Amino acid sequence: MLKYKNYDVHAISTATADGRQNTNIATWVMQTAMGGKMLCVALYKIDYTIELVRESGVLNVNLLAQKQTGLIAKLGRKSGRDTDKFKRLPHALDERGCPYLTEAVGYVQCRVLHSTDSGDHELFVCEVLKQHVLNPEEAVMTHHFLREKGLVRG
Repeated sequence: MLKYKNYDVHAISTATADGRQNTNIATWVMQTAMGGKMLCVALYKIDYTIELVRESGVLNVNLLAQKQTGLIAKLGRKSGRDTDKFKRLPHALDERGCPYLTEAVGYVQCRVLHSTDSGDHELFVCEVLKQHVLNPEEAVMTHHFLREKGLVRG
């Protein structure tokens, strides 16, 4: 039954105090408190992004626009350990030094409160610090949209 759910597609970006940064694709993000005060973000355990989030405790949840389909391969199928994912990627840094994607619909600044094991993913419960709408006219990228375009399976 869960294959019928239509998840929004996000890029999770993070940075450490020593300047290492990365971003990846995530669909399992959800609000967990009234008023948008908390989010839960599921990150795949083998990704480089999860290492940096564990170390820094900060992340940005970037809500991707349909016009950003090229990011699926760039951010979701390559490791930040081997390549600079921000090279030629429109982005800026927030006041914490954490990158966000300037062509996204918007982004949410988060501080990690705690995490828990969830099989092949780890769930990060985050406090929402700020929400920024950047491109409200853009259509939100969803899993069903990517499947219709043949960019993902299942």
